[in-house]
Amino acid sequence: MNVLYLIVCAAPPARQTAEIVPRLQDAGWDVCVIATPQATRWLDIPPLEDLTGHVVRCDYKLPGEADPLPQADMILGMPMTFNTINKWALGISDTLATGLLCECLGRGNPPIIAVPCLKMDLVNHPIFRKHVSFLRECGATILHEPERYKSPLMVPLETVLSVLRRSKRTL
Repeated sequence: MNVLYLIVCAAPPARQTAEIVPRLQDAGWDVCVIATPQATRWLDIPPLEDLTGHVVRCDYKLPGEADPLPQADMILGMPMTFNTINKWALGISDTLATGLLCECLGRGNPPIIAVPCLKMDLVNHPIFRKHVSFLRECGATILHEPERYKSPLMVPLETVLSVLRRSKRTL
């Protein structure tokens, strides 16, 4: 089974993580949740760990410690905030979530799919648009259609699952 790192940021859809994980598992993914520190406040962690069979990580491990998660075949950032998208594009690795995104973008693998969720007044912020374009140029798939799905709505889960299915075929 392919391993999917689900990176969760502190945005309202984070509260649905426990409902999204089974959909990802039904699609054939072994899901590992990695949350930003702020997102941990939005999640009920023990049931997520029971559901996935993995610890929910939000902190870096210590040097010499074994990684408690299997190696990722794909990364899905959902929901991704304005803050995390911008830090990722700038290479700021101040959390485990952004650190993994930066490392994987730098290596070129595993593939990364990001689903931003932000306030409508930030959608047209010039640096956000610039960073989304930059991340796409670097090979990340950014599923963001604010003209079609008004913020704070994200691209629908069915669309995300479809993109994951297509991407999984190339693994």
